[in-house]
Amino acid sequence: MFDRNKEAHDFVRCFNTPAGRKVLSYLRGMTVEKAMGPETPAPTLYYREGQKALVKHIEHMIEKGQK
Repeated sequence: MFDRNKEAHDFVRCFNTPAGRKVLSYLRGMTVEKAMGPETPAPTLYYREGQKALVKHIEHMIEKGQK
């Protein structure tokens, strides 16, 4: 069974270091902050949305763990 509060604190411990912040920034730059043009095939867009969702989930867990 998962304990969301404990997990959220684990995300903070993992990403609240200089290396963790650098990795998260790198992931964000590859996904959330990268635009794709109108000619991008649909499967590529779906794949990118999944990547973005994962980065956003990590950020959400960090926020939750800091409360």
